[in-house]
Amino acid sequence: MTVQTAITAETPRCLLFVGDDAAQKRIVTATAARAGWWVIGALDGDAAAALLADPDNADIGAVLVDRWETGGNGALLNRVRHMRPNIPVMILADSACTAQAVEAMRAGASDYFTKPLVPDRLLASLHAAADRRKGEGELRFLSGKLAQPLEFENIVGSSPEFRAALAVAAKAARSRVPVLIEGERGTGKELTARAIHHAGPRRKKPFVLIDCAAVAPGHVESALFGHEQGAFPGAFTRKAGAFENADGGTLFLENIDYLAPDTQAKVAKAVASGQIERVGGTAPISTDVRLIASIAQRLQGDAAAGLFDETLYAAFGAVHVFLPPLRSRNSDIPALSRHLLLRISEQPGMRTLTIADDALGVLMSYGWPGNVQQLQNVLFRAAILSRGDALTAADFPHIRHESTFNRRAADLGTGGSAVTPAPSAVTGNPGITLFLPDGHLRPLEDIEADVVRLAIGHYRGRMTEVARRLGIGRSTLYRKLGELGIIDAA
Repeated sequence: MTVQTAITAETPRCLLFVGDDAAQKRIVTATAARAGWWVIGALDGDAAAALLADPDNADIGAVLVDRWETGGNGALLNRVRHMRPNIPVMILADSACTAQAVEAMRAGASDYFTKPLVPDRLLASLHAAADRRKGEGELRFLSGKLAQPLEFENIVGSSPEFRAALAVAAKAARSRVPVLIEGERGTGKELTARAIHHAGPRRKKPFVLIDCAAVAPGHVESALFGHEQGAFPGAFTRKAGAFENADGGTLFLENIDYLAPDTQAKVAKAVASGQIERVGGTAPISTDVRLIASIAQRLQGDAAAGLFDETLYAAFGAVHVFLPPLRSRNSDIPALSRHLLLRISEQPGMRTLTIADDALGVLMSYGWPGNVQQLQNVLFRAAILSRGDALTAADFPHIRHESTFNRRAADLGTGGSAVTPAPSAVTGNPGITLFLPDGHLRPLEDIEADVVRLAIGHYRGRMTEVARRLGIGRSTLYRKLGELGIIDAA
């Protein structure tokens, strides 16, 4: 039995749902059951307090409050915190609102969702609640996303592998070929898809996003292709789908591997032929859509077997963009942290904060399983709760705790992973790999290519500045890009 199993095995798995919406409770109950949780309900705060006070309900491990009301739910959270100081309290709100999320966070919420509830979001929070090693849950501020930069030159990151991925994406932006973006959750797949759309000739046309993992299997074809009136029970009117809504623009299918094989085949046919049929319809409808899709893993060799319809996978044969995980480019963490803090400061109720070197050291010692999205969430939490003008290591107790746990686990050989930042990393100076795994030096051409990519990333694609800092002319720089196989510069 691993350390983590021993910790989580005794964790209570009862979720208290506070609200009077019976339909919403059924959805939450069905979703929570997938993670091994059962649900009990309370119509209001008084009923919830009574259940929490009952010794027979000691197995309540988390609370989900339906319908956050500005100024009205703080008292409930205070009562819960007083009775059960360490219990995670999640908020289910009717709309995405940054100010409301900030208020909920300061009142003691550990997570914030908006309707319709995305099952994977709730499951992730329940998983965090079940892992007591993580202490207080972190606010996963996904529902009210911070404004995203669209231009490739505004995407923060200087590591060679990351800049090479953006170079492939930037080149693909000028064409209409389908693009498959591979990478773990939170690595920036949606951001990259939006940058591709913005950099291409369709930038003034719609960008439509469908998360295939968040759509019920029985409704996914309607969501993609639309439906006719009476096509199925509940289809009271004709409805256009994502392909029609994205006509002339870009359709981004997130987690496309969640689609059933027959639905994937229909997507491939629609992209190839430019025609779709609504569910329940008989007449073909012409559409002009540029397809971008994502998958939360890297496909290698025959790894595509079983995940893709052959025709659809072949459509992505030309362009695959792999976004590396944050743990493999932790030298980017200082610049990313400062950039994200600047964006956070622009939100209602937030202020400008700097970040100290000891805090950056803590962040760079962590493995970031949730990647850049998790880093943003952690910084958002710290920025809300901090009382000073600069974030310090003390503002990240849960990250310090997990980093210490992982280091001890690695030392004991019980799993876990520790990431030790390079001495130059805190100042934001990325390194260049000089040696191969066998101890021999890498070819000079490969090292030179990494230096050029790093310079392009560091100076955000300003090629005149890149050439000046490298001590060469622009024409020489572009010649080197061709010689080194750097087809496009992000």
